[in-house]
Amino acid sequence: MKQNESIELLHRNYKRGLEREKKWIRFYQLLIFICFFGLWEIAGKREWIDPLLFSSPSKIWKLFLTKINDGTLLSHLGVTLFETVLGFILGTALGALLAAILWWSPRLSKILDPYLVIMNAMPKVALGPILIVGLGPGFFSIIAMGTIISVIITTIVVYTSFKEVDSNYIKVLQTFQASKFQTFKEAILPASFPTIVSTLKVNVGLSWVGVIVGEFLVSAKGLGYMIIYGFQVFNFTLVLLSLIIIAFFATIMYQGVELLEKRLIKNDKRG
Repeated sequence: MKQNESIELLHRNYKRGLEREKKWIRFYQLLIFICFFGLWEIAGKREWIDPLLFSSPSKIWKLFLTKINDGTLLSHLGVTLFETVLGFILGTALGALLAAILWWSPRLSKILDPYLVIMNAMPKVALGPILIVGLGPGFFSIIAMGTIISVIITTIVVYTSFKEVDSNYIKVLQTFQASKFQTFKEAILPASFPTIVSTLKVNVGLSWVGVIVGEFLVSAKGLGYMIIYGFQVFNFTLVLLSLIIIAFFATIMYQGVELLEKRLIKNDKRG
């Protein structure tokens, strides 16, 4: 009885320790946030930094309210968000599909291996002009840029994960005469979920980069267009406002992927 009480007490203390640690981490994160923007504001007002070039949080906030009131920010944000989410989904889905095809056909994977390495090493941004000529200066070129930038790395990482699944799982299924599709569905894919989720996290950033670069090149709407326009008219407050909004929504997307990861791990444990 006393031993059970002692174990419960240890467990409660352990949980309290975790909660305390979590609160301290949140506190330091908030402190860094406040210090960064506080110092930026003071440095801008006292002209320790060039206020024309680096603006200040208060100016960015005023511009944010102006853009919200006239409705221009929401229309630009809506365009970029749609393009980014679509590029993210297409890049991840196509990459995972290609990885599955390569796993399915070892001969094809051997043939394509050097080409995947070459394509991964190639700077995808350099393909921008070719995409514009091939797909036209508009929506499809931007989506293609957001997709291309993440599809090759997704293929390589997920395919490597498929190959590294414990061979004992496959042998057990083969003993029960499982087909190749059943082996993939029951062993390869579930064992690769952690890697696929990690790839999703990487693809969040890559999709934003691809879409913003695409908007730099061809778009007349979106946050990438706002950055280029701000640069052209020397309005760096607009540039910084766009960058902060991109960082904010990229963080939300990342948190969404983390939520998905927790749900998958939870379901996996239940299973």
